[in-house]
Amino acid sequence: MYEELKAKFEKIGIIPVVVLEDAKDAHALGEALMNGGLPAAEVTFRTAAAEEVIRILSKDFPDMLVGAGTVLTSEQADRAMAAGAKFIVAPGFNPTVVKHCLEKGYPITPGTQTPSEMEQAMELGLDFVKFFPAEPAGGLSMIKAVAAPYTNLTFMPTGGINKDNVRDYLAFKKIVACGGTWMVKNDLIKAGDFAKVEELTRQAAEIVKEVRS
Repeated sequence: MYEELKAKFEKIGIIPVVVLEDAKDAHALGEALMNGGLPAAEVTFRTAAAEEVIRILSKDFPDMLVGAGTVLTSEQADRAMAAGAKFIVAPGFNPTVVKHCLEKGYPITPGTQTPSEMEQAMELGLDFVKFFPAEPAGGLSMIKAVAAPYTNLTFMPTGGINKDNVRDYLAFKKIVACGGTWMVKNDLIKAGDFAKVEELTRQAAEIVKEVRS
């Protein structure tokens, strides 16, 4: 399951990290992401609409890789998976939540920042972790440094990734995918400017092709 998920992440390259205040915007956002060439969404549990957004995206776009982000509790993980999420992402490493997800068979990518957290993830059998917040925590140079001793560990950096630095991240072989928000900014969604979302998504997808072709 994990290898299949990682393969999908790697193919997509950039995972849009979505914060939706209102589920009514879910379908239009899904269309923009699909048409733009990034068929994925990490829907963060920062709003009350998250569960319904996951449900709508999963139903309306069966070919989209829809997951839940900012998952802080086991209960949120259960709700997300019941709504149709295909993966769970957490901002930090909470052993209780990680163990719950593994016991339930949920693919989870916990957030890590230090070697100690990475070792805890590896102890539980994980070889794919989120590195968060990427840029404030040392960015690509930090990932390269910790990747040296942890040869089997792969990463999804998120936080401070943008169109100007994502190429460098994607070019490093230990990075499966990057999480990004610049193509799904709140102001664009609130303004209903899904044409701009699609444009920015298409530009991001072209970067992935450029770096990984």
